[in-house]
Amino acid sequence: MASGFFALFDDIATLMDDVATMSKVAAKKTAGILGDDLAVNADQASGFVSARELPILWKISKGSILNKLIILPLAFLLSAFLPQAIKYILLTGAVYLAYEGTEKVIVYIFHRKNKSQTISNKEQIILSSKEIQEIENKKIKGAILVDFILSIEIIVIALSTVVTEPLITQIVVVTGIALLATIGVYGIVALLVRMDDFGLRLLTKNKRKSKFINAIGHALINSLPYIIRVLAVVGTLAMLLVAGGIFSHNIHFFHNLIPSMPQIINDFILGLIIGIITVLLIKGCKSIKKLVT
Repeated sequence: MASGFFALFDDIATLMDDVATMSKVAAKKTAGILGDDLAVNADQASGFVSARELPILWKISKGSILNKLIILPLAFLLSAFLPQAIKYILLTGAVYLAYEGTEKVIVYIFHRKNKSQTISNKEQIILSSKEIQEIENKKIKGAILVDFILSIEIIVIALSTVVTEPLITQIVVVTGIALLATIGVYGIVALLVRMDDFGLRLLTKNKRKSKFINAIGHALINSLPYIIRVLAVVGTLAMLLVAGGIFSHNIHFFHNLIPSMPQIINDFILGLIIGIITVLLIKGCKSIKKLVT
């Protein structure tokens, strides 16, 4: 009886050790997607009236949790009955990430001026409460859809690192990464979007007119737009790197595409090439559809 009891503890300790080890590997592999998820959601939750930022973020967070509840059981069923499909889901998601990343690069290079003019024109329009609600709902739905696609990638990448492990290890590791993706990302986004409000509060509550507190307050207010921009750039780079990395690790032909280049440059170039091809194909299909109709 005693030996069986201690054997159970030994099994639990071994399982926890395996979970800890595999969780580190899975977290490292999904870090790029998590960075992109953070950038996307910080951008989606900002730009609203201060009082609406956290409620909107909360709605997106609930949608993200629902996404995970849908994707996780399907991922474990695939792992149990059709593990070879995981590779093709990864590659499909990589094409999407490459497309999104390349689209952002194209918009930044070729349409940045037009975009800024459109925003400045919109700022002059006074919107009704109904129109504001419609814009909010549209942005929330868009953010939840992007989260769904990114969640698939996060979960499938995490699952691909433990696909040869026992099912219980897969469930614990992948569910832990999914929770980290939701709680960690949205928690950081919540802090980011309230940075300027915290800075303003420091300034208004600074009755002793401390220069140090004033400097912190101004820094928090002024740095938020730059942080959002940096996150957007990092997120775009992460999308292209992750997309290229998925192709190079799953298709031998693409591994070390340019042997003289470091692997990270190979992955970035590969992601960009796949993205450009996908953008051209989609634009070509749209053009053909217009001609037909």
